[in-house]
Amino acid sequence: MSTSQRTLAAVVVTFNRLDKLKDTVAALLASPPEHLHHLLVVDNASTDGTAAWLAGQSDPRLEALELPTNTGGAGGFEAGMRKLVQDHDPDWIAVMDDDGRPAPDALGMFHASRPEDWDAVVSAVRYPDGRICPFNRPGMNPFGGGRKPLHLGPETYDGPPRAVEVASFVGVFVSRRAIRTVGYPDGGLFVYGDDHMYTLRITQAGLRMGFVPQIRFDHDCATFAGLEGRLQPIWKVYYYHRNLMLFYRQAAGPKFWFLLGPIVAKWALKTRFYRGQRRMFARLMARAVRDALRRRTGTDHAALLAKTQASDLKKGR
Repeated sequence: MSTSQRTLAAVVVTFNRLDKLKDTVAALLASPPEHLHHLLVVDNASTDGTAAWLAGQSDPRLEALELPTNTGGAGGFEAGMRKLVQDHDPDWIAVMDDDGRPAPDALGMFHASRPEDWDAVVSAVRYPDGRICPFNRPGMNPFGGGRKPLHLGPETYDGPPRAVEVASFVGVFVSRRAIRTVGYPDGGLFVYGDDHMYTLRITQAGLRMGFVPQIRFDHDCATFAGLEGRLQPIWKVYYYHRNLMLFYRQAAGPKFWFLLGPIVAKWALKTRFYRGQRRMFARLMARAVRDALRRRTGTDHAALLAKTQASDLKKGR
């Protein structure tokens, strides 16, 4: 299939990061129409002027979807991909956050890479200074048999395309065949792990996902510089651990039940990082484990946020 016959749309999810969004939109719309046919920005109820800025743009390829509440990255990706399929039915959808954007030749490289050889295509994600972004490295299901790395090593970034099983939502291209087969990301996950679970669903369904290191995306994010082991604001404890346990359950299959005890015991040791917040940490962790075992997603984020903020106010934090 030639570039002129293949349609590519992109979905960008944003929340209160207008400066970064402007750069990402500019990078995408710098691609010619034959490389990018449509761009949908999902605004997760931003309060920083994002909606007004989007309304003032004139490129006919750009469309905004303003959500009434913040549904997290997961909710934004599900809503955006559904709208693109419903309204435009593209052959491929590229997904990214507002701080992840294609290098100048990335979309052209995608079209030149024979994407029809794969059902999903994964780009090489780097920091703007060229260093490999460690938490965006694709990889394999570590529980899938054999000794497979969850994240590929740096040597693969200079090698040929290769099959992978898990990837992050920065510069992932998803085919319509993959969407027809496995559906959409679970928007109820809110944040953390939705990308790994969705891409693993694609490969567990027998479809092929390829890492093509010649396609580069830049992730304009700060490296992790917080206190080791401590997630802040503390409400993130719930989503991170619930979704990680859901991923382990999906990836490990029946072996998950042998891992459950050691996983919970290891996580309990993190209490030491939450001085002054240990009771709330324990409550959030217990709820995360309970909801993961029940496969319960779709938590009311506003209620969760209010509960943790009330706890902080009570303690005078």
